Amino acid sequence: QVQLVESGGGLVQPGGSLRLSCAASVSIFSIYAMGWYRQAPGKERELVAIITTGGIPNYADSVKGRFTISTDNVKNTVSLQMNSLKPEDTAVYYCNVVIRISGSNWWGQGTQVTVSS
Repeated sequence: QVQLVESGGGLVQPGGSLRLSCAASVSIFSIYAMGWYRQAPGKERELVAIITTGGIPNYADSVKGRFTISTDNVKNTVSLQMNSLKPEDTAVYYCNVVIRISGSNWWGQGTQVTVSS
């Protein structure tokens, strides 16, 4: 069982910044990939950013140049720095990890991000 605890969501004005963090209950070295997804009302869940441990990050085209994903190997966390936020970034953001060897997928509980003036 892997537990993921997310933090950092909230309300921000357009052009503002937020930082999301997700703490995993297992060592990051047992994780193959960590990522962030989001789901807006009435839309399907979509990938925002993903990084394989020790690998190169990948981003959705809509967030490239504005969002940065990073990991902390000591704290077993993955973070998403979101800059230049737009109203269309409003969604529930979910942390996701894929475990090495088993390939099992685990999700956080989600954190709301609202971009509005």
